[in-house]
Amino acid sequence: MAKPLAERLRPKTLDEYIGQKHLVGPGAVLRKMIESGRISSFILWGPPGVGKTTLAQIIANKLETPFYTLSAVTSGVKDVREVIERAKSNRFFSQSSPILFIDEIHRFSKSQQDSLLGAVENGTVTLIGATTENPSFEVIRPLLSRSQLYVLKSLEKDDLLELLQRAITTDTILKERRIELKETDAMLRFSGGDARKLLNILELVVESESEETVIITDKLVTERLQENPLAYDKDGEMHYDIISAFIKSIRGSDPDGAIYWLARMVEGGEDPAFIARRLVISAAEDIGLANPNALLLANACFDTLMKIGWPEGRIVLAETTLYLATSPKSNSAYMAIDSAIAAVRETGNLPVPLHLRNAPTKLMKQLGYGQDYKYAHSYEGNFVKQQFLPDEAKDRRFWEPQSNGSEAALKDRMQQLWGDKYKK
Repeated sequence: MAKPLAERLRPKTLDEYIGQKHLVGPGAVLRKMIESGRISSFILWGPPGVGKTTLAQIIANKLETPFYTLSAVTSGVKDVREVIERAKSNRFFSQSSPILFIDEIHRFSKSQQDSLLGAVENGTVTLIGATTENPSFEVIRPLLSRSQLYVLKSLEKDDLLELLQRAITTDTILKERRIELKETDAMLRFSGGDARKLLNILELVVESESEETVIITDKLVTERLQENPLAYDKDGEMHYDIISAFIKSIRGSDPDGAIYWLARMVEGGEDPAFIARRLVISAAEDIGLANPNALLLANACFDTLMKIGWPEGRIVLAETTLYLATSPKSNSAYMAIDSAIAAVRETGNLPVPLHLRNAPTKLMKQLGYGQDYKYAHSYEGNFVKQQFLPDEAKDRRFWEPQSNGSEAALKDRMQQLWGDKYKK
């Protein structure tokens, strides 16, 4: 029985690899590392079907070093320790550390990740992890700090079209058929930037046609995929589309839309922790200071979900979803931090005013550190006007209160304290 098309077309070298030019193009960081023959531990983060596993396999083909693979879905701590022991015995026969590739590393528990730490730290293995989830949430900090993080992007239209052409002209089975790509919009839309899904769609459409000549049109593709058009693929682009619709419904203050998309995720088997994390982000990004209690509730939702599990956890997610959707909205905190970061990038490391600096030594006191600093609690109302920004930025504003009841009260307080600075 023939392998699936996606497996038959899996690239063996970097020159055959499509996409991710920022990582593996000429002179790019990963290409240089691979061509040098020596790599350090790193984690590949990106959506499904963009080449994470393929990249790891290319490295295995390129480097003359033992290569071990574990799937976080099926492997436990015992499997990790067995691989590390094998790697230790192989270490004597190779100058480079054996490579351990862990697919879906975000599914590893803390104890499983802890069991990797020593081996990565002392060079027993070089770790390559692949994940579709944000490593900041899913990978323990000590492991993350010992690894580089490379972000892979969804494939661009030109990448996907190149892949289709390669499939119909070079694949041993497809090139025996006369295949004409008359229209490709539907295939690209359904694939959502996922190369594996695109090739699966192409293979499905071609195999469904009995004629030697296959003319692929948007209508034909849509008809062949209509058997299960609402399927929720938690590992594919539908995962990203539905969470996007969910968050946008909350941001748009539509509780019915938000609860519907939540139901779609619940029925589709989405990871409840993933939903809860997005609720925490939404509470901070989209509701913010308009209702600070939203962030408290979202955090409580996450904690409660971890305690009670499933299926009761769906009720906690529903309560939080409805609360966030019906809350007043503000992105002033989101805008303020981005504005401040832009200013930092524009102006560089401006010196801290002397009066705001600590003076733990006599020399520092003699140099004026901490001199003229006014301790707010020594003044009426626990406030006194003084400068808290560097001289070059002293008149800049970053936080702009928005028009909701909560922030209106905050703005009034700032006007009382600072006067004209907050009048506009």
